Amino acid sequence: MPNAIITGWGKCVPPAVLTNSDLETLTDTSDEWITTRTGIKERRISHVENSDMSAVAAQHALAAAGLEPTDIDLIIMATCTPDRMLPSAGTMVQAKIGAAKAAAMDLNAACSGFLFALSTADQMIRAGSMRRVLVIGTEKLSYWLDFTNRATSVLFGDGAGAVVIEASDEAGGLLAFELGSDGTAGDLLCAPGTGTEGSPLDIQAPSILMEGPDVFRRAVVAMGDSSARVIEKAGLSLEDIDLLIPHQANVRIIDATARRLGLDPAQVYVNIASYGNTSSATIPIAITEALEEGRIRPGSTLVFAAFGGGFTWAAAVYRWGSRTAPLGISGAALPPTEATALELLQPNVAVHGKGV
Repeated sequence: MPNAIITGWGKCVPPAVLTNSDLETLTDTSDEWITTRTGIKERRISHVENSDMSAVAAQHALAAAGLEPTDIDLIIMATCTPDRMLPSAGTMVQAKIGAAKAAAMDLNAACSGFLFALSTADQMIRAGSMRRVLVIGTEKLSYWLDFTNRATSVLFGDGAGAVVIEASDEAGGLLAFELGSDGTAGDLLCAPGTGTEGSPLDIQAPSILMEGPDVFRRAVVAMGDSSARVIEKAGLSLEDIDLLIPHQANVRIIDATARRLGLDPAQVYVNIASYGNTSSATIPIAITEALEEGRIRPGSTLVFAAFGGGFTWAAAVYRWGSRTAPLGISGAALPPTEATALELLQPNVAVHGKGV
């Protein structure tokens, strides 16, 4: 049975930056309020569609793996904010990057989506049905921002991350993983107006609703406990873990999860200050940046953990392979824009109303 090894990685973050000071002009908040409660200083707002960000991240991942788009057997796109419900966002990315031989599908597990997709790709490769899978975590959550609700409008940003996973005889890959869901608590973190419920005459602007304290408690328990279980399942101890790469939802959740596991802050990767919560994109973006910063080394033992709407949660232990440098570099980039983040958000403000 082959192992499933990450051989390529890439990210795409839009150029328009929305700072906490910018948010002070849109809703009743302040830089101090946002920073102390979330750890976020800024986030990115996309001027293009989700599939465009995904295609750029995918091309960087393919270049890092030294592959062409036609080498890919399957694309799994983890997202809860696709361009359209039909056709699937995965097929739109397939067309944009020219992955003519690949099957493509979408997977929605909210913020846990990347780990659900990673484990799916891992199992398909180990079963022998696929050899090369492109996994993308990507969101355009700015489309759902409602600035009358400061509890959620300050949290989210846009971005995409991607990895290429290949069948290999090399040691490493996923050593253990856990996926979980609790649909009975789904209304505690949800996005009304994004599906088919209700009458077409009652269509409302999509927005994210969240019961913050409940979500916080559940996230800390789920991420910490599931991480501990997969470490044990992998036959390892906390002393064997080199780096925790958690979903970047809130710095207090990340800190509480690390304390629950007894990890030193130096063993935890955090970049939420720069991007906010990009849902399923947070972990692949963090993997890419951790590699660029030398935080992941050959043979590093990593723990991934996430929690999202649904509720969903996931954790995994991953042993990195021998290569941490890209085999190639792509020039793929988003088209330029002169629009500011505030200008890009004006349609949201017009629909929902200004929060201040």
